[in-house]
Amino acid sequence: MWRFTQPVKHKLPATVWPSADEASRSRLFSPIDIGPIRLDERTWVPAMVPWRATDDGFVTDDNLDWYGRFAGGRPGAIVVEATGVRDIPSGPLLRIGHDRFIPGLKRLVDRVRQESNGHTRLFIQIIDFLSVRRRPDPAKFFARFLELNDRHRGALERITGDETWSRADDDRVRAFLSTAPDDILDAVLDERELESLRFGYRERVTDTHFEHIRNLPEVLPGMFADAADRAREAGFDGVELHYAHAYTMASFLSARNTRDDGYGGARENRARLPLEVFRAVRERVGADYVVGCRYLGDDVIEGGNRLDDAVYFGRRFAEAGFDFLSISKGGKFEDAKQPKVGHAVYPYTGRSGYECMPTVLSDENGPFGRNVPLASAIRRAIRADGFQTPVVTAGGIGTFELAESILANGEADIVGLARQALADPDWFEKVRTGHGADVRRCEFTNYCEGLDQMHKQVTCKLWDRIDLDELGVPRSEDGRRRLVAPKWQPTDE
Repeated sequence: MWRFTQPVKHKLPATVWPSADEASRSRLFSPIDIGPIRLDERTWVPAMVPWRATDDGFVTDDNLDWYGRFAGGRPGAIVVEATGVRDIPSGPLLRIGHDRFIPGLKRLVDRVRQESNGHTRLFIQIIDFLSVRRRPDPAKFFARFLELNDRHRGALERITGDETWSRADDDRVRAFLSTAPDDILDAVLDERELESLRFGYRERVTDTHFEHIRNLPEVLPGMFADAADRAREAGFDGVELHYAHAYTMASFLSARNTRDDGYGGARENRARLPLEVFRAVRERVGADYVVGCRYLGDDVIEGGNRLDDAVYFGRRFAEAGFDFLSISKGGKFEDAKQPKVGHAVYPYTGRSGYECMPTVLSDENGPFGRNVPLASAIRRAIRADGFQTPVVTAGGIGTFELAESILANGEADIVGLARQALADPDWFEKVRTGHGADVRRCEFTNYCEGLDQMHKQVTCKLWDRIDLDELGVPRSEDGRRRLVAPKWQPTDE
C-alpha cells in the first residue's frame, strides 16, 4: 500500500455518543426517499467484496452469514458486493450474468429481510471488468507472450551496433531479451509490452483494435439491463451501477479515455456510454425501481478526472434521472504497486488506492471524512440545477458526531460506513439505542484491505480471533479466523 513519505499517525478522535432520545431526533436516523422507496434512516453499508462466493459465482452460506450479520445491525441500506454482469469465470466473486444465479441471490435477499426484520433496504452493485492477467515469469513472457516484430530487431541493432539482429531468428531474440538488463528492455520494448512484463497484461477501453473492446458500447447496455432485471426478480430494492475505480465504466468516464468513436475524448462523449447503460437499465426495470450509481469524485491519477469532471458527470446523471449518486475516490490501476511474479496488479496499492481507503497513517489532514468534500461539491452543483438526487458519501467515517455533522452541513444526504460496519456490524443498533459506548471502533489500519489484496476471506482484526471455539461459528479456509463478528448483548441487559 502507498504511504506518505513522512506520515502522521492520527489517533481515533474522541467522541460523545448520543442517548437513544438524541439519536431518535438526529438527521442520521431520520428517513429519506430514494426514488420510489424510503430508507428508514440515512445509514448505508457500501459494497465490500468478502471473497465468499463459489468459484462459479454462486451465493454460499458464508455469503448469507456475511450479509445477514450486517443486516442484524439494521442499517438503512446495504449494497451487495460488486457482482459481475458477464457469464464468465471470475473466481469467488458473485455473478448475475445468467438466470441460474437468481435462486441464490433470492436466498441472500431473504436473509437480509429476516435478520433486519424488514428494516434494511438491499441494493446490489453490478459491474463489468476487462481482462487483467497475472505478472508473468520473465522467461515465460519472452518465450510465449511477446509478439516479436521488426521494431524489436531494429532497436537491438541500434543499441548493440550488431547488424545481424535484423536477420536473427525468434529464438535468438527471445533468449537475449530474457536475460537483458532493464536499460536494454526499456529501449527495446514499448510501454504496453513493458507493462505486460512488469505488471501483467491489462486490457483498456481504448484498445479498439480488438473487436470485443470496440464493441463494448453495443453490448454493455444490454448486459447491465439483463443484470438489473435479474436483480429485480431476485427481490433487491434496486441496483447500483458500478462506475467507479479501475473497471470498465469508470474507464469510459476517465479523462484518459481517448477513444475516437464518439465514446471518448470530450466529457460529453465519455459520459455517453454510462448514460446509455442507465437508460437501458431504466427501460428494462421501470420507473418504480431504484437505479443509482457509484462513481469517482477524483481519479487521483495523472491525466485522470478531477473534481470538475465529477461535478459535470453528477449534473448529467441527476438530469438523466439516477435515483442516487454514491461518491468514491481513486482506486486505479495506473499508479498501483508492482505485483510479485504470479500475482495480479491490485488497484488499491498506489496513491489513488490510499485515497479510496485512507488510513490513520496520513498527512496533516488525516483520514477522517477525508473524501467528504467531493460529495459536497457534487451535491451543491446538482442542487443548484434544481435536482434533489440523494448523494452518498463514505471514507473514514466512524463516529455519530462526524456522520451527523456531514448531514447537518449539507455535505451529503446519506452516510456510508464500510470499514466501521465491518469492525462492528451492530454500530447502527448500538448508536440508535444509546449504546454507543459499546461500539467496537474501526482503527482504520486496513487489515481488511490486506486480506482483500490477497484474495482471502475478508474479516476484521478486532474480532476474527475472538471465541474461535464458539459452537457453529464459520471459520476461514485455514481455520484460524472466524468469518462473522461475535453477537452483541447490550450492557444494561
